[in-house]
Amino acid sequence: MADWTTVKVADRLDEAARVFRLLPAVKPIGYFNAWPEYIHSFADQVGQAPEALRPRPGPRQISEAEEALIWLRWLEKDDARILWLRANHRDWKEICWEVGLSRPAATRHWHYGIAVITWRLNGRLPPPKRSRRFVIENANTLSRKIIL
Repeated sequence: MADWTTVKVADRLDEAARVFRLLPAVKPIGYFNAWPEYIHSFADQVGQAPEALRPRPGPRQISEAEEALIWLRWLEKDDARILWLRANHRDWKEICWEVGLSRPAATRHWHYGIAVITWRLNGRLPPPKRSRRFVIENANTLSRKIIL
């Protein structure tokens, strides 16, 4: 069992969001384009920047991204939504508007969500009778000892 920290968990969620952005778009069955492929002449291509090909994520990256999505099931709906929106690099203002919380409250929910995932990955459940502040402050030290 690896020692998970809040930074590692946040990085893994960011990586998961990046992997899902790089995957090809899901299209409905029977989707096709009737227009012919446009072939650019040399004169059309002069002065244009070449299209960069995005590398596709590998099977290991996809498996790790799916695993990170499963982690979000351990959280309440709003906390999971905040974590996923933040992993997709959405601004706090957009997140607050979508979830209906103030900026400090959304930040506290984000920290708490990361802390709960860290506790669970280290093989422990956050104590239900302790405060959210206790869970957040002890998330990185829980695998060694708990400060009471």
